[in-house]
Amino acid sequence: MTIRGAALAAAATLLSLGGVAPAAAQDDKPRPPDQMSNVGGTLLGQPGTHVDLGSGAPELPKKLTGRSWVVADAESGAVLAAHNAHWKLPPASTLKMLFADTLLPLFNKEEKHKVAAEELEGMGAGSSLVGIKENLTYTVRELWLGVFLRSGNDAVHVLSAMNGGVDATVQAMNERARELGAEDTHVVSPDGYDAKGQTSSAYDLTLFARAGMQNPDFRAYAATPRAKFPGGKKGKKREYFEIQNTNRLLTGDVDVDVYKGIAGIKNGNTTNAGATFTGVAERDGRVLLVTVMHPDEDESNAVYKEAGKLLDWGFKAAPAVQPVGELVPPEGMRNEDAAGKDTAQGAGENTGGTQGSGDEASASDGARPTAADGEEEGGVGTALAITIGSVALLAIVAYVIHRRWPLPDLVGRGRPGGAIEQEAGHEVDPDDERDGNAEGAVDAPSGDAAEVAAEKKLE
Repeated sequence: MTIRGAALAAAATLLSLGGVAPAAAQDDKPRPPDQMSNVGGTLLGQPGTHVDLGSGAPELPKKLTGRSWVVADAESGAVLAAHNAHWKLPPASTLKMLFADTLLPLFNKEEKHKVAAEELEGMGAGSSLVGIKENLTYTVRELWLGVFLRSGNDAVHVLSAMNGGVDATVQAMNERARELGAEDTHVVSPDGYDAKGQTSSAYDLTLFARAGMQNPDFRAYAATPRAKFPGGKKGKKREYFEIQNTNRLLTGDVDVDVYKGIAGIKNGNTTNAGATFTGVAERDGRVLLVTVMHPDEDESNAVYKEAGKLLDWGFKAAPAVQPVGELVPPEGMRNEDAAGKDTAQGAGENTGGTQGSGDEASASDGARPTAADGEEEGGVGTALAITIGSVALLAIVAYVIHRRWPLPDLVGRGRPGGAIEQEAGHEVDPDDERDGNAEGAVDAPSGDAAEVAAEKKLE
């Protein structure tokens, strides 16, 4: 019996080891919590992939490696498919969408600001920079070009200083996140640089993009492929150098084509976050948002390739899939929805009109893109013109149309620099070699490469 017992014990030990080893190997890869936030629907709070394919709907793309992703209708807010939507992850520079949504309305873009040395302090090592220099003057428009096109942490810190400092800006961003229903987001650094405790999610980043796109300036900056940026002075004359948007679906790369219908928005890349990206695109009158966070690094530009695949799927599948959740409207719209529900039910078909916007400022400014905003570059790109209705009908319409939130005058890809560059009065000369002479044009690291190369991993 002793020998038999020993044999059984040994066999049990072998079986146990056989079962534990694979699990131990799998534990090396981060896993989402078993239960996450239920904002937008209970399915979105559960780990894994969620999609409800209707008759004729194509299957999701194969070999998606992103730890978290979301595909949603930008107007109705319907989430067409999601994977670990509420997993709290480091956001990298996609957090700049929240920064822009929070601060853009506060400053006139023609306002000029002379940069003080202390405004450029406190940036993380290896931060992506657009090349801002102390004691030089920049317009607010130029600072925002630095934020959107080159993901410049220096531009973020200068704008934060104009807003009362980094701490005040972080507080404002956290408050804005709560207003938007973004419960997974905790801002520590306004530029998205890796910081302990700083998180967001694919769901929240998609909320930020949807909110930001209500602002015409946000739309224009996000859709600008390239523009002139001020460098140093040569005598009394200010020199300019060209900056290009780091969004590869907007500008293309050796292994990534410009995505048809792309209109922005923001990418990022840090040690902790890996690659992150949120984009918006339009085809045949349908506008989709996609967010991908931290795909595997086995393939170059994986975040853009997976985002493109998900957009392709979304445009084909949208008419046939059933939503698995929704992008919640901002707090103000949620309150108006609640107040207007009975009114909408009583109004029935007499509501009429087109859909209203959740951002009264954007809805009322009547701004439309110039012809340059809508021109195609290289035969690729789309100017998105989505009409906006009466804000007065917002509460009534919200329930009738399932909280539809139109994106007014959504800007597609224009010629280099689009309306932003045209307004600034600087033409881009492809053969311009002043980049090497303008201060900050060469020495300042910028974009994804700089972020991923040097940003330290904070435990």
